[in-house]
Amino acid sequence: MFRSFIKIIFIVFFLFSCNKPNDTIKDIELKSNIINSYIENGKDRKISEEEREKYLEKASTLVSTLNDNTFKISKKQEISYGYYSLGDYDSYKVLNEKALKLSYKINDSLNIAKSHFLIGIYFRDRTSDIQTTFENFYKADKIYSNLYGKKNSPESFAYDHGKALIDLAQILLKNKDYVRSESLTIKAIKKFSLSKNKRYLPLCYTNLGILSKYLENYDRSIEYNLKAIEFAKGTNKEISQTITSYSNIGTVYKSQKKYEKAKEYYDKALAYKSFLTNNLKQYSRLLDNLAYVNFLSNDLDSIPNLFYKALRIRDSINDKFGLTTNTLHLAEYYQSIGKDSLAISYAERSQSLSEELHNNQELLQAYQLLSEVSDSKSGLGYANKYIALNDSLIKEERLFRDKFARIKFETDEIVEENQQMSKENQILIIAILGLTAMFLLGYIIFRQQQSNKELQFAQTQQESNEEIYRLLLNQQIKLEEGRQLEQQRMSEELHDGVLGRLFGVRLSLDGINQRANDEFTPARDKYIEELKSIEKEIRLISHDLGSETLPSDVAYMDAVETLIKDLCAIHKIDYEFSNDEKIDWEEIPDNKKVNFFRILQESMQNIFKHAQAKNVKINFDYEDSKINLTILDDGIGFKSTKVKKGIGLKNITSRVSQMSGVVQFLSNNDSGTKVSVIVPI
Repeated sequence: MFRSFIKIIFIVFFLFSCNKPNDTIKDIELKSNIINSYIENGKDRKISEEEREKYLEKASTLVSTLNDNTFKISKKQEISYGYYSLGDYDSYKVLNEKALKLSYKINDSLNIAKSHFLIGIYFRDRTSDIQTTFENFYKADKIYSNLYGKKNSPESFAYDHGKALIDLAQILLKNKDYVRSESLTIKAIKKFSLSKNKRYLPLCYTNLGILSKYLENYDRSIEYNLKAIEFAKGTNKEISQTITSYSNIGTVYKSQKKYEKAKEYYDKALAYKSFLTNNLKQYSRLLDNLAYVNFLSNDLDSIPNLFYKALRIRDSINDKFGLTTNTLHLAEYYQSIGKDSLAISYAERSQSLSEELHNNQELLQAYQLLSEVSDSKSGLGYANKYIALNDSLIKEERLFRDKFARIKFETDEIVEENQQMSKENQILIIAILGLTAMFLLGYIIFRQQQSNKELQFAQTQQESNEEIYRLLLNQQIKLEEGRQLEQQRMSEELHDGVLGRLFGVRLSLDGINQRANDEFTPARDKYIEELKSIEKEIRLISHDLGSETLPSDVAYMDAVETLIKDLCAIHKIDYEFSNDEKIDWEEIPDNKKVNFFRILQESMQNIFKHAQAKNVKINFDYEDSKINLTILDDGIGFKSTKVKKGIGLKNITSRVSQMSGVVQFLSNNDSGTKVSVIVPI
């Protein structure tokens, strides 16, 4: 406490003794002109990059000698643009971090917002740190929003605010928060209209077009893409925007499975040959899109040559993101024609690139494809990776919740620190009143007010962080809800739509058999039996989709017994089920219960599909702190030493491995099959 008092007294006397300004008005004007000249030379593309960098270094050195004010901040930001254009992103980041620090120091709200936005651009373009990118854009948006209605003219910062909003909207689009992204995009359009600068309007309408496609509002998506072309007319982005919009419209039609219309718009985009010759990234993307639509529509005349043409271009320009999609498309094609070795080769390349780029969407598809076409051992490994990556996406919600709690805790700490500092300052003021004159008291009060403002601003920033993580957490919850609704919809469509139509076809064939007596009757009987088999399969798939998660309001054993009863009833198989009462299922972790449930589902599906069994016995036993699950059928069996494991047995093995358990598949021809799972508690 005494040291703090001495320090403040020393600073006060030092400031009063140094009342001569650092720079005269004439010196400031001279420095300003020299700095502007250096910056202009740093932007001049007619001179070498080395010379440009030297001019920017000179400008930066001279700016550092200026007094701390808004002019100094704006010049640091201008110099950072020059470094960014030269590709010196580290210098760009350092300058904007210094500008941000100075902006907080002099409480310049506009430049605080702008500096956060410029730092956000660095993280957006140079890293995969979405969290930090989102935080900086979000802080910029919050500050700009609070400035409306104050002494600042809205037109003066509406353009910068619009840029922050559209960047936020694009981050939310990538994270599938479509409704909030659409709202922010519309706000951005209003800000750009207010600023009378329409440079980013094509980007806004392109974003709205993509959002409408994901929301399945296809007609509106096409309208927005055409509007983007309209706003780009007469600008240097006209051709590029037209190609992008035509490509997006082609993708909309592809989503609707209107493949001929999709090809029409991809061909329209490809008609700009001279432009695409100098823009190979766009050109290769269009070729790959066209090739994939041809593949989906079974128009195979140009396949796989069109895929390879796009691949060669992307290899030549090292377009890694494009290569992940391109190689995955080739893997799908070769899988479809039974060339598994080529499918594996391209899928592994897509996997490697996706892991390098943290492209989880393509990586999941690569793992799934590799698990289907690889041999038993490798396939199991890829199945494990698929499950692990899927599980990690679920864990992200928990991480967001933990992060949210941590920020809230830090906010509370700042409040307590603020209160503690206020008490110490009161004591300090009393001490100063007893030892100094009135002018020192006035100065200390002034300094104390400034300190409180800084702490309050820091508290506001922490509250903003808390809101960021709340938004991201809500986004993850909405994604999970949407996934469950889509599964329920697919279950209903299979059961009520496809199954109904198959049943109608079977009845029609039965009717024909009753009226006809010819040589084709045995053939029709065969197809009727096949249709019955398909109906059973669809019922099973529908049941699985409709029961993706265990209901929270039903006891675990009740859910298990209901599953067994329903499936055995569908397939007309007798069953015996027993559960050891020594097992306390309420104490068993949820992940183990879900894994047991899925193992039971998968085993019963195998019995129904392959075993030709009439009876099945299922037992849960408890022994030596281990749960033993036994599934025994009286079917035709198989040679367990020679069977090639499919994805079902791989998934069972993978789930048992996750629980640190062991599984055995015991069988011989004509002697039934026994699945034994032992898992420690």
